[in-house]
Amino acid sequence: MNDTTEENDYIIEARDIVYKYKENKKPSMNHVSIGIKRGVKTILLGANGAGKSTLFYHFNGVFKPDSGKVLYNGSLISYRKKGLKALRSDVAVVLQNPDDQIFCATVEEDIAFGPKNLGLSEEEVSKRVDEALFQTGMTQIRKKGTLKLSYGQRKRLAFAGAIAMKPKVLIMDEPTAGLDPQMSHELMELADQLHHTGTTVVISTHDVDLAYAWADEIHVLRKGVMIYSGVSEEFYSDSIQVSMSGLMLPSIYCINKNLEDMRKGNECPYPRTMTQLVSKMAPNGNKVGSLFIIPVNKNLEQSVMDNAMDVSGHIHVGVFGTSSRKAVFDNKLATDFVYNGLENCMMDNILGKNSILCYDVDMKDLIISAVDRLKDFGIEVRVVEIPNES
Repeated sequence: MNDTTEENDYIIEARDIVYKYKENKKPSMNHVSIGIKRGVKTILLGANGAGKSTLFYHFNGVFKPDSGKVLYNGSLISYRKKGLKALRSDVAVVLQNPDDQIFCATVEEDIAFGPKNLGLSEEEVSKRVDEALFQTGMTQIRKKGTLKLSYGQRKRLAFAGAIAMKPKVLIMDEPTAGLDPQMSHELMELADQLHHTGTTVVISTHDVDLAYAWADEIHVLRKGVMIYSGVSEEFYSDSIQVSMSGLMLPSIYCINKNLEDMRKGNECPYPRTMTQLVSKMAPNGNKVGSLFIIPVNKNLEQSVMDNAMDVSGHIHVGVFGTSSRKAVFDNKLATDFVYNGLENCMMDNILGKNSILCYDVDMKDLIISAVDRLKDFGIEVRVVEIPNES
């Protein structure tokens, strides 16, 4: 970074940037301005070729705009070696194609590549590698050769290498592309966890359902032009603009709109998840179950699960978070919802059943927030914590 500082509310900002690839006649970025707010879950939407990846390359200094400027923390980016090193230690980008950022022979060596380049001690590098392996569920294959990994494993490895840098901003380009549904849920859950613990997460995608459910704010690119920035519903209310952008309306948005049109009701509040939609459509006086939650730091004994079953009844069990998922697997505990556990457990509650959710201790606020959000749609779920001293 240099000493030129301009005050603003954004952690990353692009101002009126223009960028053209040498082989192209038209600019890939055409006077694009965007502000990424600190701590806001941000989605960059656009069809293939809209310019999402090109914009991301500007955020970490790989590309320098032909005109305009890019700022990080209010300071203009320096494109000198020292400035770029400082920037990339804070801003990590996970590319759509994992093979573009896997450099080393084994899994653990590749994850260590970034932290080593930061000049960290061997002890700190080893610690970060272990944490990233654990968070991405790759501990058992740490010695495996990178050429022998499946596509999904390579995607995890690229993600692990990025989070081992402990970035302040994590940018992911089409992170769920090519992944199976379970792995996609796991990755987005981890993105939530990282966001909740202080990382600003920015995701590019053309998956409108994922974007609608997850984002606080969206930015829409069309042929290198930023056509919209703001909350999702305002953009989706203009179906012509959506279609011209090569996108579709999110399923939950459409269902809510069509049902309320039939009922002659109000589209607001807008549900963004299936639990919120079902809550809104549930009849008055609907019986609601309770959510029993078990905090997991490192371990979870069968006796704790048995106690939860005794207190709550014989019900479904879900998992929410990396540590709790590992504890369940390690202790061979029976679970019904290993992935997307919070949503599935809340759905049981809406249907009048109790449920148990084993969760990582740093994710309690996310659970409470999701449960409280259901109140906006007429459903109040009681949350009961089961002690776990193990």
